[in-house]
Amino acid sequence: MQASNLLKLDTRASKRSNMLLEQSLAKPRRDKVSLGAFAFLFAEIIRYSQNRVLGIQDLEAKLNELGKRVGVRVFELLMWREKNVHRETRVLPTLMFINTVVWRALFDKQADSLGHSTENDDEYMITDNEPSILKYISVPKEMASFSPGAFLAGVVEAIVEGCQCPARVTSHLVPADGMPLKTVILLKFNQEVMEREKRLETTK
Repeated sequence: MQASNLLKLDTRASKRSNMLLEQSLAKPRRDKVSLGAFAFLFAEIIRYSQNRVLGIQDLEAKLNELGKRVGVRVFELLMWREKNVHRETRVLPTLMFINTVVWRALFDKQADSLGHSTENDDEYMITDNEPSILKYISVPKEMASFSPGAFLAGVVEAIVEGCQCPARVTSHLVPADGMPLKTVILLKFNQEVMEREKRLETTK
């Protein structure tokens, strides 16, 4: 290829880059990343991480950490972009924010359900019956205990921390009829968070 042609290609790429950099963060982009491209990238992330860990627990921890990095940025972006949304500091409003606003921003839909444990007051569950991020992920039998949703758990953990409601967040693959990728995100809030909730309830 001649040098003049290379120069033309570089100029076009530079123009596209400038257009992306000039877009306002305050306005959601109309164009969206295709599910195929997104799923391929996530599959490669898992493959890359798997080659650098010793076992399933380490792999989930690595995906969780990557999810936290994404979650911090998603939270900052939504706080900037969603003018009608303020930073929540109570448990239930925070969970509703994740269940609706965050899930819609990430997956173009809200999560399928939000539940509260009947056994432990500090435990809540966010359920997605078919997480789009996992659509093309196949977990082999020898890794049956592996939950690729650990990445989602990391995203959620970063957001609850941003809302001053820190919790231990884990992901669990719970296959059901017609829903082989059904994923439950379990949140166990820190003791000080629950104590604060009780104090706020009594002062109403």
